[in-house]
Parts: sequence; structure tokens; C-alpha cells
Amino acid sequence: MWLVVGLGNPGPKYARNRHNIGFRVVDELARRAGLAWKAGGKADGDTTTGLLETPTGRIKALLCKPMQFMNLSGFTVQKTAAFHHVAPAEICVVHDEIDLEHGVVRVKNGGGHGGHNGLRSIIEQLGDNSFARVRVGVGKLGDAAAYVLNDFPAAQADQVERMINAAADATGAVLGAGVKAAMNEWNGKPAVT
Repeated sequence: MWLVVGLGNPGPKYARNRHNIGFRVVDELARRAGLAWKAGGKADGDTTTGLLETPTGRIKALLCKPMQFMNLSGFTVQKTAAFHHVAPAEICVVHDEIDLEHGVVRVKNGGGHGGHNGLRSIIEQLGDNSFARVRVGVGKLGDAAAYVLNDFPAAQADQVERMINAAADATGAVLGAGVKAAMNEWNGKPAVT
């Protein structure tokens, strides 16, 4: 079973922030599968489990939104993975990426945190960096921390919805075809416009 983690910050204040695109992608995956979220729990994360459609058929997955702030996300991921006996190689983390142009969706396997506090926390708590990532490009303008904690402009709402759908599709490719195949499929695609 795959564990798919969307990164974001809890609460309505942050809901439309660039930093919360991971939450929005896993919300889209849950919507597509008709899954209802269960709030909280011992791991401090909202979760839901079910069968997700992928290009190669339906795959069982546990979706998770850590309900601690971004820099503490790893605690939820570690507890959830341990409880469900999910190895790092079966974890896919969906997150915002300032080093990618706005609208670009890329798949990556392993690697460092690149300054992303959510990834840093996950790597620290798992003691492993071999999990898959679906990186959603939000670009960068000025101070990175302030930029990602701002909402997407209203004029970009349609494009953001297309980005969310593309990232959900890329996540399905990871789960169904594997990380390498998903990288081959997604890492040459142009930005979502």
C-alpha cells in the first residue's frame, strides 16, 4: 500500500497559500475516488484510505495531510508510516517547489530537501530520503518564505486548478507505473498554462 502525503499548513488562513498545494492535490485524489477524510488521530494528520485510479488500474493508497505546521510534518509521516507498516520506498510526498517555474509538475525519487521545511522534517523523522516526490512548481519572487505563504493570485485560479489536476495525474502515475516510469512521462512536460 502506498502512503501519499500532501504537504501544507493547517487552518483556513493557509488554505489557498502556494505552500498548501500538496493538501489541494491529495484533496483532489480523495475527491476523484469518493473518499471521506478522517480528522486528527494519534498521528496528528487527516487521513483516508481507498482505491485510486491509476494508468495501470486501481491501487490501494492511504492519503495523509499532516495537521501540524510544515516544519513538523515529518512527525505525522513517520507515525503514520510506522503504524501502517509503509516503507519509505512506498511513500509519495506532494509539495510546492519554488525552484520550478510556476505550473511545472515534476516527479523525483529521493534526494535532499532543497530548503523545503516539510521535506527536511520528513527526512529527519524517517531517517531516510528515498521516498518519491511530486513537485509542483510555484516559482519564486522575492523572499521565498513570504512568497510561499501568500495565496495564489485570483487571476491564476483556473491555472492552479489545472496544476492540481496535473499533479494528481502525476501521483497516479507514480503509484500505478512506478517512480521511474512516472519520471519519464512527466519530467519533460511543459508548464501547465
